[in-house]
Formats: sequence, structure tokens, C-alpha cells
Amino acid sequence: MIDIKKLKEEQLKLSKKVIISDSMKNIKTVAGVEQTIVKNKVISAIVVCDYKDFKVIERKYESVDVKIPYISGFLFYREGPAIMEAFSKLEQKPDVLLVNGSGILHPRRIGMASHLGILLDIATIGVTKRLMLGEVKERTIYADKEARGYKLITKEHAKPIYISPGHKISLKTSREIVKKCIQYPHKLPEPLHLAHKYANKIKKELMKKD
Repeated sequence: MIDIKKLKEEQLKLSKKVIISDSMKNIKTVAGVEQTIVKNKVISAIVVCDYKDFKVIERKYESVDVKIPYISGFLFYREGPAIMEAFSKLEQKPDVLLVNGSGILHPRRIGMASHLGILLDIATIGVTKRLMLGEVKERTIYADKEARGYKLITKEHAKPIYISPGHKISLKTSREIVKKCIQYPHKLPEPLHLAHKYANKIKKELMKKD
């Protein structure tokens, strides 16, 4: 049985530790992390790229048993353990980690990107394809009168993506980094696009084994 009340209390406690100011001066590497489900396992695939040209430096993956079902607002508890295991395998830790999940654009201001940022002590940015909450005014997303995210159209005729700072990074820098990471013709920032491809590759390989 999942104790939602207990998880909410943990999130609210952690949310006080979130830092929304820039912690890094010179970004050399940026990574993307993406998850997929195979049977009853969460596969987390992480790809580290050079920030100048997005050449792949390193990639790792890990699989962890699914412990809880998908519950909106609690994605970290389902996918976070696999991400942390995959991240621990990296020989070169990235300066910034792009996460398929929310940062502070979350009901308790602690989406998966923020949660990971605190536990891994790294600058993180949340990137999602749907808006969880908030009101968009001139592309800036406000929740509880705070600017918490940014709506970005990366490709003509495609739906927008939504960016929010996770931890140790400002909204302005989050937006600038994601914009720089967009490589035509892909809709997602390149590190996330590469992580998505890598996750799918692993999924196919694991399914072939069965």
C-alpha cells in the first residue's frame, strides 16, 4: 500500500532545499535521461554529450523493478531509483542533466528533475510534453504568482515543450540551455532525444532476449 500522505510530506520537506539560481559557470557537458518500461522493470538510459557539438561522450543504462504504479505528481518514486542507478555508473558526471519530467513546475514545487537534482547534487532541468499546472503568459508559465516554467515551440506544426528549472539553475538559464540543445529536425533537446533513442534500443534488445 502506497502512503501518499507520507510521500507528500517528504516532497514538501525536500522542496525547501531546491535552489533556483545558477550553480555552474562553465558548462562543458550536458546529459539527457529517459525511461521506458520493459515487463515489470523501469529502464533508465542516460547519455552524456559535449555541450559544444552534442557528440556522445558516454552512455549508461540500468534496470530496476517497478515498485509503484504511475501516480501523477509522484513520478520520482517510480522512475527515480533507476535513474540514480544509471547515473552512478557514469565515469564522467555531466554539468547539467535534462530530465523527462517536471522541475519546480509541480503542485508541491518538487517534480522529478528537482528531486533528482537534490539527491544527486547536480544542476537539473525538467522538460515535459504536457503542462501539469500553471498559466501561460507570453510563454512564461506562472503558478502561485511565481514564474516556474517556459513554453517553447521547437518545431513548426509541433506541440510545444515545457521547461522548468529543477535544481541549482535559474529559469532563464534553463531556457537558454534547452534552446541551445535543440537540433533540427528534432523536437526534443538533443541529449533527451539521444537518451530516448538509446532507451528504445535497449528495450528492443531486452525484448529480443525473451
